[in-house]
Amino acid sequence: MKRRSRSAVGPEDLITIAEAAKLLGVSQPTLRRWDDLGKFKARRHPINSYRMYVREDVLRLRREIVEGGDRAA
Repeated sequence: MKRRSRSAVGPEDLITIAEAAKLLGVSQPTLRRWDDLGKFKARRHPINSYRMYVREDVLRLRREIVEGGDRAA
């Protein structure tokens, strides 16, 4: 399967902050803080400016957390 570049992410690849928080086992305020600090950046919806996350990025971070990676702080 061909991997898309980060810029070629479509709407079907994005999830809400609530979905991302649930997958990662953290609160929505934690994700907002990580975004503000540049630790785990969100994209912004072009119309309402809500934070949106690339599903594959969230799943990658989840694997790092589960495996004991250094990324989450």
